Amino acid sequence: MEIDLIFKIAAIGIIVSVLNQVLSRSGREEQATMTTLAGLVVVLMMLTQKIAELFELVKELFQF
Repeated sequence: MEIDLIFKIAAIGIIVSVLNQVLSRSGREEQATMTTLAGLVVVLMMLTQKIAELFELVKELFQF
């Protein structure tokens, strides 16, 4: 497993949490929620790509 992926996900989490706190304290709750959802979507897309690579590797391994 690539350690870079873990660091990327952690960086996205830190940035999203800071933005969420800043937006929440300035009274923009809706934008804070949208920022959180956007961060979640970005991380899920990254994970989806890695899972697809894993399935391709398993497919090649067992030659289906």
